[in-house]
Amino acid sequence: MNNYEKLEGMVAATFTPLDENGDVNLSVIDKYADWIASTPIKGIFVCGTTGEFSSLTIDERKLILEKWLVSARKRFKVIAHVGSNCQRSAMELARHAAQVGADAIASIAPSFFKPGTVDELVDFFAPICHSAAGLPFYYYNMPSITGVNLPVDKFLVEGKKKIPNLVGTKFTHNNLMEMGVCIELEQHRFEVLHGYEILISGLAMGAVAGVGSTYNYIPNVYQAIFDSMKMNDLETARHNQIKSIRTVEVIIKYGGGVRGGKAIMKLIGIDCGSCRLPIKPFSVDEYEKLRGDLDAIKFFEF
Repeated sequence: MNNYEKLEGMVAATFTPLDENGDVNLSVIDKYADWIASTPIKGIFVCGTTGEFSSLTIDERKLILEKWLVSARKRFKVIAHVGSNCQRSAMELARHAAQVGADAIASIAPSFFKPGTVDELVDFFAPICHSAAGLPFYYYNMPSITGVNLPVDKFLVEGKKKIPNLVGTKFTHNNLMEMGVCIELEQHRFEVLHGYEILISGLAMGAVAGVGSTYNYIPNVYQAIFDSMKMNDLETARHNQIKSIRTVEVIIKYGGGVRGGKAIMKLIGIDCGSCRLPIKPFSVDEYEKLRGDLDAIKFFEF
């Protein structure tokens, strides 16, 4: 694999900017990338769940990735999510990611026709990964969305036999026992990117990197968790984790991490627009209430 280095620290799951007509607004990404580069964030995860990948066309996903790579200017790593219910589409996106210079690829499991065994999941991913054989591949495990709840540790072991560029998993699940098994596999052979906002738990289990949507707008809170956990300062880590929890409670009130999080991006000065339907657009009144709720938890002082 080309210049493969294990990830550490924060990887922000980026939002896809849309204009008032619902079209992709690439012009926002320059400012967005400058913001990312000004923070402790080490990389981005493009066109994942937060990026509304399932609501985008293949051509749009290609253009978004290309723009991020230009705007990033090598200041942080760019991971291309290429997942799709259509294996051929995912293969095309993987090839494109390799051609335009992404640092890695990832894919979520298919969620309409679902693999019923680990072998079926491996066989689905293998051609996708071979389409970008020079790039590290992360299995994006998110059973709450896909309904695919196969043992990730077994996937990593069996998958590595057919997928040489399989390096780990984006573990977006609250099964910490399974996560711990994955971390310990074959003397820490595989990367396990903690994918839940309860970062303190993942770090306690041994993870050294995380992927999250809220990293976009409260990166200093999460960096404080990383730093304090390295120093075994649990009190500081817990204090900052509670800040994260309070923020998540607010975004849940406004429709969750994609809808609520995208609205927060506007309030911090990076207007990514509304989400695509069926996710309902924010109203002016909702923005005012959201700001009030964020003021109540002193969000803008984080």
